[in-house]
Amino acid sequence: MTSKKTATDVDIQHIIGWILRVGVISSMLIVFIGGCLYLYRHGHEQVHYTHFIGVPGFVHSASGIIHGIFTWRGRAIIQAGIILLIATPVVRIIFSAIGFVLEKDWLYTGITLLVLAIILLSALTGNAG
Repeated sequence: MTSKKTATDVDIQHIIGWILRVGVISSMLIVFIGGCLYLYRHGHEQVHYTHFIGVPGFVHSASGIIHGIFTWRGRAIIQAGIILLIATPVVRIIFSAIGFVLEKDWLYTGITLLVLAIILLSALTGNAG
């Protein structure tokens, strides 16, 4: 038995491929820009390995990261790029679920939504597996 692909299936595959490419390339560019900005501002500082300074408090919350982006803080921009990189496969899963709904493939829709729920639950609670 051969599998016949519909135009919707091919279109969804192209959209998903485009999402993955744009997400990864965008996150790389954002991290690169943040890294350059961080090195420009802090590259001349002397590192003291005997004292642990830690991470600034502004990078621990979404509002702090957004504020850091608008004030051109390199660490916040780097962190935004990493968050975008992590969010890219999640967006891919969402678009896969939409594609399965359009094809009326309810088994794969359910499996995809279960995977999405596990990922979101793990991300929000901090518990993996």
